[in-house]
Amino acid sequence: MASDHEPADLRHWRPRALPSATPLQGSTCRVERLDPVSHVDDLASIFLTAPDATWDFLPYGPYPDEASFRDWLATIAGKSDPLFLTIIDTKTGQPAGLAALMRVDPANGVIEVGHIHFGPSLKQTAAATEAIFLLMTRVFDELGYRRLEWKCNAINEASRNAALRFGFTYEGTFRQAVIVKGRNRDTAWFSLLDKEWPAVKQNFELWLDPQNFDASGRQQSSLRKITG
Repeated sequence: MASDHEPADLRHWRPRALPSATPLQGSTCRVERLDPVSHVDDLASIFLTAPDATWDFLPYGPYPDEASFRDWLATIAGKSDPLFLTIIDTKTGQPAGLAALMRVDPANGVIEVGHIHFGPSLKQTAAATEAIFLLMTRVFDELGYRRLEWKCNAINEASRNAALRFGFTYEGTFRQAVIVKGRNRDTAWFSLLDKEWPAVKQNFELWLDPQNFDASGRQQSSLRKITG
């Protein structure tokens, strides 16, 4: 088997398809294409009341009123890259957050998951973790991409910790990468490769197993512990 630094034989590689918007159904959540009509009321109730700090690490927001928020949703809903997706809580049947597949590079089999925006009811829940897992299955199992990327502001500790918890590997920081809202952003890069996916997938499945949760829904073993 070739090492990480030896060139892989990719003579038979073919460009992959673009990600579809077909819904992804899990046990605790469903991920589907953002609908600026049917999803807007629930998303507005979440994000228009969110503290301004919620938007600190995003290149847009906060929005002063529902009209401007609706205009933003209508604009991003029509895009294919980034492809914005709504996370639906299975228990309530209501939208609880957003995520996107973006910077899609079918020729090289590279794609990024980003614009992750969990509402309060979704944060630190099994549904939040399963939503990311479902997107991973689309990227690797359904589409056959070679690399999934996760990028964040280098000072966003919550996002950095999430990337490691989900099985991504830290690759480095691009200093003075961009200017966001009048401030410098150093960007931390993380990646997950197709050859690493089988082990990561198994870890997710072990964590998501109903037996890993007690009657109150508390986890028995953390995903970080399972991944080691």
